[in-house]
Amino acid sequence: MLFAGLIGAFLVFRLGSITWPPPSQVQIRLPIAVTGINTIILLLSGYTMFQALRAIRKNRHKELKIWLILTAILGSVFLVVQGSEWMRLVHHGLTLSSGIYGSIFYVLIGCHALHVLGALLWLLTVLVLAVNRRFSPNRHVGVELCTIYWTFVVGLWPFLYVLVYLA
Repeated sequence: MLFAGLIGAFLVFRLGSITWPPPSQVQIRLPIAVTGINTIILLLSGYTMFQALRAIRKNRHKELKIWLILTAILGSVFLVVQGSEWMRLVHHGLTLSSGIYGSIFYVLIGCHALHVLGALLWLLTVLVLAVNRRFSPNRHVGVELCTIYWTFVVGLWPFLYVLVYLA
């Protein structure tokens, strides 16, 4: 519901504007190519998370840990790249206070980043539990729920990327 509301607000501002981005922000270009590559990284993390779940269902503890570590690395790379791009945008004048364009961009994309960060923290907790062999083929609800949430943040991102960066 949060993202439905944020996307709705974005669309109201986007479709209600004669020009988008507003003329005062038109010189600032969003990093389409870098964010496109970052999108692939996040999508790949969805695959690795699915493989982690698959591994524990087959009682493959070592594979579970490897896939969880790979997912955590990919999720971390996504956040670091996104953060570095935001710093570049701020340096070029796109801030929360630079107008509705900057505000809606950082609120919408920032909320997603916070959700990825939350998923990453949860994933690291699951990894610690996996290292302590707390999961089995019959007892892996923690991995399964983490996978569901990870899939949500991964699946949401391509829509946000197309909507905010490409449309």
